[in-house]
Amino acid sequence: MTRDSSGDAWSSGFRGRRMHRVSTACFALAGVALLGSAAAADLRLVGVFTGKALVSVDGSAPRTLAVGQKTPEGLKLIAVGGQEAVFEANGARRTLTIGQGFSAGQPTHGGNARTVLTADRHGHFWAEGSVNGGATMRFLVDTGATLIALPATDARRIGLDYFNAPRGVVQTANGTAIAHFVKLDRVKIGDITLTQVDAVVQEGGLSTPLLGMSFLNRTDMQREGVMMTLVRRF
Repeated sequence: MTRDSSGDAWSSGFRGRRMHRVSTACFALAGVALLGSAAAADLRLVGVFTGKALVSVDGSAPRTLAVGQKTPEGLKLIAVGGQEAVFEANGARRTLTIGQGFSAGQPTHGGNARTVLTADRHGHFWAEGSVNGGATMRFLVDTGATLIALPATDARRIGLDYFNAPRGVVQTANGTAIAHFVKLDRVKIGDITLTQVDAVVQEGGLSTPLLGMSFLNRTDMQREGVMMTLVRRF
């Protein structure tokens, strides 16, 4: 038995197989017009098994793909391992971790770049990304945060030189904390890369990087159920 990102159980017995056959049949019909085309499709990785992946396409009910298998929309599963799966779409390969998504047929840079996020069982959206080309970090999407906020430990881990940046005091749930106000050269979230993004490095009271409005304001946010699509505007 496995669980989707919302925590709901998906049975491995007869009921689960019947649901899989029904959803596959429905999407085979819906995908007739897409076969052989380069139409865009939003794919989300829901779960990973031995030799298989559980995926959602365009917000559909999750379905199982085996390595080497294609969806009716032309998205092919290449490999799985650990918490990741490799997909091929329109000749390009993408590696996703559970909960991540991408839009096939869309450019990876520029004004139409996009990424698809999935809410966890608590309703929180998380995004894998990087700052200034450094190591990957996991952001909590926070529309209540004016700026991207980085814990000092994460800033040091990626080699961010913030010590001489302007300092101030910010209010946290645990009281006040010293913060350094910086401008990040490059922030990458999924397929979206933005440059010169305002941020704050916080010395205390913050354990998780926050993806605040200094990034989000430069995207269009479209939410449907447990999925949120960010589309770069500028």
